[in-house]
Amino acid sequence: MIQPLSIVWNFDPVFISFGSFDIRYYGLMWALAILIGAWFFDNFCKREGLSQEVSGSIFIYGTLATILGARLGHCLFYDPVEYLSKPWTIITGFRDGGMASHGAAVGLLIGLWLFSRKNRLPYVWSLDRIMIAVGIGGAVVRMGNLFNSEIFGTATALPWGFEFVRSAKWVHEFAPAAVHPTQIYEALCYLATFGILCWLYYGRDMARRRPGVLFGIGLIGVFLTRFFIEFIKTEQESFEVGWALDMGQWLSIPFILLGVYMIWRGMTRPAVSAAAPGPKAVPGPGSASGNSHKKRKR
Repeated sequence: MIQPLSIVWNFDPVFISFGSFDIRYYGLMWALAILIGAWFFDNFCKREGLSQEVSGSIFIYGTLATILGARLGHCLFYDPVEYLSKPWTIITGFRDGGMASHGAAVGLLIGLWLFSRKNRLPYVWSLDRIMIAVGIGGAVVRMGNLFNSEIFGTATALPWGFEFVRSAKWVHEFAPAAVHPTQIYEALCYLATFGILCWLYYGRDMARRRPGVLFGIGLIGVFLTRFFIEFIKTEQESFEVGWALDMGQWLSIPFILLGVYMIWRGMTRPAVSAAAPGPKAVPGPGSASGNSHKKRKR
């Protein structure tokens, strides 16, 4: 009998070890995603005439909010009983893994609100631009999941199916069958979303003309992708077995609806004309225009 083609994935998730302390590729992918996001935001600020101080503050607000949100999201969404009974493990168990993208999204929304208030920027201005970084960052983090041999799909006979030989879940539940590499599926969809957002921002000037539309498209590109791919994913937690929709899908629905609303809101409002002041008119903190802005405040 001819066996279907498959890819044996035996990737060592540990980048380097110092005694009992491991640095994993997953952590490096998170760090890379944050650095890429900071670089893009710095590019947006320079392109739109905002100060270096504005660019620097997004790294603080965005990074802390994303990491804290991702960790708390995993603890509260996927294993609340364990972590609420032993709350100190939210911190002490950080090395054991556990980061949730939906929690990261909530944390980032809060962090951006604080960032926007500090720098006197419209909240929607920050939301539109951060989605470009989220698109590429989400793809990078999903590759971290691939390196960790985690969050994969159900069995498949397709030639690009993976055998995650380092995963106890795959060994116990699927071996020797190959499974869908859903990490790669999601990463490719996020890259497509990133490409569309870049084209709309740099080529069509959509962020200035239609505030909120980029944010809405980004939400749909990320979370609608997540919603549909979840149908071929294995359950992350035992309590999800038997659910019509798993936890990831339920958590995605509010973001999808918000995305639809933001697109509708942006497209039904009058477009900003080319002659209207763009983001360059927004003062940066500490600048001369920023000081005069304070005096004009009513």
